[in-house]
Amino acid sequence: MSAAPRYRDARVGGCVEAVVHTHADGTTTLHSTEQLQAYPQRLTDRLEHWAQRAPDRSLVARRDASGAWRHVSYAQMLDRVQRVAQALLDQGLSVQRPLAILSGNDIEHLTLALAAMWAGVPYTPISTAYSLVSQDYGKLRHILQTTTPGLVFASDTAYADAIVATVADDVPVVMTQGAVPGREVLSFESLLAATPTPALAAAHATVGPDTIVKFLFTSGSTKQPKGVITTHHMVCANLQMIRQCLGFLADEPPVLVDWLPWNHVFGGTHNVGIALYNGGTLYIDDGKPTPAGMTETLRNLREISPTIYFNVPKGFEEIVTAMDSDTALRDRLFKNCRAMMFAGAALNQGVWDRLNAHAEAAVGERVRMVTGLGMTETAPSCTFAVRTDVASGHIGLPLPGVEVKLVPTDGKVEIRFRGPNVMPGYWRAPEQTAAAFDEEGYYRTGDAVKWIDPADPQRGLLFDGRTAEDFKLSSGTFVSVGPLRARIVAAGDPCVQDAVITGINRNEVGALLFPRADECRRLAGLPAHTPLPEVLHHPTVRQFFQALADRLWQDATGSASRVARLHVLAEPPSIDKGEVTDKGSINQRAVLSSRDALVQALYEGGEADPFLIVPCQNQVAGKAG
Repeated sequence: MSAAPRYRDARVGGCVEAVVHTHADGTTTLHSTEQLQAYPQRLTDRLEHWAQRAPDRSLVARRDASGAWRHVSYAQMLDRVQRVAQALLDQGLSVQRPLAILSGNDIEHLTLALAAMWAGVPYTPISTAYSLVSQDYGKLRHILQTTTPGLVFASDTAYADAIVATVADDVPVVMTQGAVPGREVLSFESLLAATPTPALAAAHATVGPDTIVKFLFTSGSTKQPKGVITTHHMVCANLQMIRQCLGFLADEPPVLVDWLPWNHVFGGTHNVGIALYNGGTLYIDDGKPTPAGMTETLRNLREISPTIYFNVPKGFEEIVTAMDSDTALRDRLFKNCRAMMFAGAALNQGVWDRLNAHAEAAVGERVRMVTGLGMTETAPSCTFAVRTDVASGHIGLPLPGVEVKLVPTDGKVEIRFRGPNVMPGYWRAPEQTAAAFDEEGYYRTGDAVKWIDPADPQRGLLFDGRTAEDFKLSSGTFVSVGPLRARIVAAGDPCVQDAVITGINRNEVGALLFPRADECRRLAGLPAHTPLPEVLHHPTVRQFFQALADRLWQDATGSASRVARLHVLAEPPSIDKGEVTDKGSINQRAVLSSRDALVQALYEGGEADPFLIVPCQNQVAGKAG
């Protein structure tokens, strides 16, 4: 027998054991055996704390135009925050007239966010894609109409067109640099020039645990995004939960190198919060998990050694590939790293195994991968899996203070949450708020779970897809979408980004595939500018997808897992239609809704559909393989 792998020492706890109760109505409740410890009333209390304890330590750093790191210490940030908070009060901002931030992660964005918290003014960080990618600004317009901001911030003139199209003329605009044609623009420097007054001290004194920090808008599917009310109570409670589970965060100030967008709860609440709450330093990574964006991420990771590293699965895939030929990157990444964590989708086990191999080569031991389940409505973390035997799909056990209820629903088990980290509701949406909670006040997630080992609940829970995604074939057979989707993506690596499962009330399961265009071009040896339809017609690419279809058919165990037809999509997912988030996550419901005609054609098309692939074992007349 081979020896068990060694893991780098990292103190964990809080979510390693749970009290489990099974009830007569068939539900199960569970909670951590560890009590949630005291936490501050306001997130800005941690800024004050560290400005006193470690005034010269960097809170945040970002590269300037020359490529050098520009640092802002805790003491400097506290001064900046108080000045800008005064300027926000001078503009008359309030809960009814909050701050809206259109642009992405930078030092000015963080300053404004903390200043708003200090003054007791909510802010709304909005996906940059809604301004820079969207063609109709529909979601941006909806968010602004829902929140009625009294001030809008954007970093530069790239946002000018979106501002002209969606921001009312009487709403002041602040920019770090640049201008908006036809309207007056305040400079960010003018906000920094404000002098704090007794009115600011009075406003700050009224800020408490129930004060709204921000409105975070969900990505939306077939409906418009919903504004999640996020309070100081929610954020501080969750950051204390995380600190108890990932105890090593308290042992040394964490160092983060992070690109994840702040309009999402993972980047803007979880990751920024971990740095601030624990007196750490956040290096803003201007990269992104795309072929072009990874250049900047890899540059940063060659220079800065994080103590904990977060990314989406695609980001880890790109980093693993780069480390295959770059030992300097590998050694720097693992030098101080105590743990890693992914979110947004499942991490391919092959990528996970390669990460372990690189860690062992760099430092002689593996670095644990933390997984879990969280969402915007829960600020975000509810369960963590911190054991060293964690595998893809594991979500672990509840964090201290989180109550979990498992409810049998349509053949699956839905997980629901209650606790101090759970939202009070959606902003200005009472009906949606009421529908979000059950009769006992548990938030209905719509996520399905099951026990890793029913005989040993302490091993934790396994993600089992979405309850609303599953459907029946015409035979009455249930199709479990989550596992099948993951199986297709894993089998189609590296050329499949995601799969949307079809077959509601049909005889057979089908799938719409979003290809990774860059990987398909690489496979075919085609230039980067080659149009995707031409790439998908290339014989080598066609052969790849034919082999995938054949393999999926052959490996199926029944009609619910047997994919009878694939359509490889030449049209990329649309952010305006809600098909994709700016993190690259595909929304199943939105794709099925917006491409309903294509789904119908998937079951009727023959040679007229050049992107249809059926398994060789399933070919019939009119179905071109």
